[in-house]
Amino acid sequence: MPFLVSGTVDALGAGVDDVAVGDRVVGFLPMTGTGAAAEYVIASAEILTGAPGNIPLADAAAFPLVALTAWQALFDHGKLTAGQRVLINGAGGAVGGYAVQLAREVRAHVIATAGPRSAERVRAAGADEVIDHTTTDVTAAVTEPVDLVVNLAPVAPEQLGTLIRDGGTLVNTAVWMPAPSDEERGVRGIDLFVRSDADQLADLAARISTGELRVDVAQRVALADLPALHARAGAGELPGKTVVLAPTA
Repeated sequence: MPFLVSGTVDALGAGVDDVAVGDRVVGFLPMTGTGAAAEYVIASAEILTGAPGNIPLADAAAFPLVALTAWQALFDHGKLTAGQRVLINGAGGAVGGYAVQLAREVRAHVIATAGPRSAERVRAAGADEVIDHTTTDVTAAVTEPVDLVVNLAPVAPEQLGTLIRDGGTLVNTAVWMPAPSDEERGVRGIDLFVRSDADQLADLAARISTGELRVDVAQRVALADLPALHARAGAGELPGKTVVLAPTA
């Protein structure tokens, strides 16, 4: 993602006192800007937070977008609390991995869909139930209503709406297929557009530092190889979260 950045503060603008030169930071840049595919990036101090100290600094760029998406889906929009039941559809992806970990942390009952290649990873992240979506009809496998569905896969949201109890919530990230609401049953349908939030990012970074959350990086590539990386991404050939490394002195 070209708007995610981690690195060391090299210089400060006038009036900046929240960070210092030499600080290790991570941030989610505004998507209207020029992005972070560069050796140096200009960023507003207010969107930066301290990077976790227990992982390589470059790897810290892998978590802001996906972890913030998971956090906002579960808590900002889904209002998930202890004891509730949540279905995370598409838990084998990067956002899904954080969603499972975060939902488990608040002691929710986590039902996750995943394919054979990611099922064990999803179980290790803390899912109480894992449904193989390649062999099983999810709507038939979920036998009790859930309080929240987080739809992270290209599945029509209305297919999952019947699984939600009255008064529950459907949060959908596949925004080209809008999430329907059911006013008669009080079910809210929400299409999630992730936003940068330094306070939430700081909380997530702290959880990574203590080992509560895990950052998975599939590969690291040099900045000079970015064109080839985009070509592979366009062909659907990326193995998972990829970190782009700026040249070192």
